[in-house]
Amino acid sequence: MLISGWGQYPRVEADVLSPSTGNGVQRSLRDDEVKPCIARGFGRSYGDSSLSSTIVSTRYLNHFHSFDDATGVLSCDAGVSLDEILGVFVPKGWFPIVTPGTRFVTVGGAIASDVHGKNHHNVGTFCGHVLSFRILIANGDILNCSPSENRDLFLASCGGMGLTGFILDATFKLQKIESSFIEETTYKADNLEECLALFDEHNAATYSVAWIDCLKRGKELGRSLLMLGKHSSAGGYVDLKKTTPSIPFNMPSFCLNRFSVGAFNSLYYGRVRERKQTQQVHYGPYFYPLDGLKNWTRLYGAKGFVQYQFVIPKEAGLEGVTRVLDKIAQSGDGSFLSVLKVFGKGNDNFLSFPFEGYTLALDFKVSKQTFELLDQLDAIVHDYGGRIYLTKDARMRDQVFKRGYPEWEEFQGVREKYGAIGTFASLQSKRLGLDV
Repeated sequence: MLISGWGQYPRVEADVLSPSTGNGVQRSLRDDEVKPCIARGFGRSYGDSSLSSTIVSTRYLNHFHSFDDATGVLSCDAGVSLDEILGVFVPKGWFPIVTPGTRFVTVGGAIASDVHGKNHHNVGTFCGHVLSFRILIANGDILNCSPSENRDLFLASCGGMGLTGFILDATFKLQKIESSFIEETTYKADNLEECLALFDEHNAATYSVAWIDCLKRGKELGRSLLMLGKHSSAGGYVDLKKTTPSIPFNMPSFCLNRFSVGAFNSLYYGRVRERKQTQQVHYGPYFYPLDGLKNWTRLYGAKGFVQYQFVIPKEAGLEGVTRVLDKIAQSGDGSFLSVLKVFGKGNDNFLSFPFEGYTLALDFKVSKQTFELLDQLDAIVHDYGGRIYLTKDARMRDQVFKRGYPEWEEFQGVREKYGAIGTFASLQSKRLGLDV
C-alpha cells in the first residue's frame, strides 16, 4: 500500500496491520517479519515519522474506558481521536487541556509527539496532563508508565515519536468549560516587533497565536494578526459543524506561487479592519481552522508540501525570527500558512520540542529550491540555539537533529534498555541516525 505523510510527502510502499485489540498488537509483534515497524494513528504528522516498511495502525483501538466527571480524568485507547473526545465530552462541559491545530490526531499520537497548543505558555504540553499510559515494549511485555513509574520510559515515550514501543491506552485530564465558544480578540500588528510586543503585553491570555505575512519586507516585515482567546461562559453547547467543503483534486503546482500567496496574505490581513477586534467564535474555527476545509493539503499539488517548524529562545526572538522571515522573503518561496506562538518553559522529556521562546510554523510546496532554503533556515535556527519540530520534519539532517536535541543519547539509552532498537523504527529515525 502506498502511504504518505500528511503533507503527501514522502510516499512509501508499506504493509499496514490493523489489530483491534492489545492482544492483536502483541501477536503482530511476535512475527519477526513485521520488524521494524512503527505505530500510526490518523497520519497527521507531516513528514516521515509515522512511515516504515511495516505500519501498525491504531485506528481500531478506539474505545473509551472510564471518565470521572468530578475530576475530568479520562481513560481511553490510544487510537481514540481528539475529534471523538470533543464530540462526546464538550456537550458534558469538558475540553482537552492541550490541543494541537487539528482535531484529527489520536491520543497515542498526541503523546508520541508531546503536542502543544496555543496555551503552552500557561499549561505546557499534552504529556504534562497525562497521568499514565500502558505501552507494549519489544519483548511483548506491557508496562505501565507515569511520571513516577518506569519514569525513564515515560520521559522517552513522551515526544519519542513512537520509537520506544506501542502505546495501548492512556489516562489524562480534561478541563471544565461552560460553553462551546471562545471569546476571541484580534490585534492587528504592522510588523514583527509590534507583534512580539503584543505577545508580551498579553502574556496572561489563555490562548494566543499569530498569523504572519511571511512575504513582506522592510517596515512591514512580519506584519501579523495576533488572535487571543479564552473560553466563553455564554452560548451554550453547540455541536461542531462536521459538513465541510472539500478540495476535490490536487491543484496544479504553479497555482501556488509568490503572487497567489501574496494576494491571499493581503486579503487575510485586510479582513480585520480595526486595530482591535473582539468577537465570539465557536471553538472549531478558533482551534482547527484548516479542519474546516477537507483535503486542504491538495492545494499544494501532487508533489505535496513540507511543514517547517522551529523554536528559538525568547531573548533571540526578534532578531532570529526577523532573519528567518527576511530569508524567506528574499527567496520568494512564500509560505501559504505561517503561524507564530510563544512557548513557556520546557519539560524533562528527552525529545519534547518546546522550550521557552518563540515558535514559527511554515508550509512550503516540495521543490529543490525549497529544500535548499530549509537548509539555510536550519543554519539560522542553529545560530540562535533553536531546534526543529520532529512531528513536522521530513528532511532534517542527523547533525541538525543532534545539535537541537542534546538528550538524544539518553533517549537512545532508554530505547536500548527496553529493546526498542530494531523493533520500532521509522523512515525519520533512520534518516536521523537513530536506527541503521
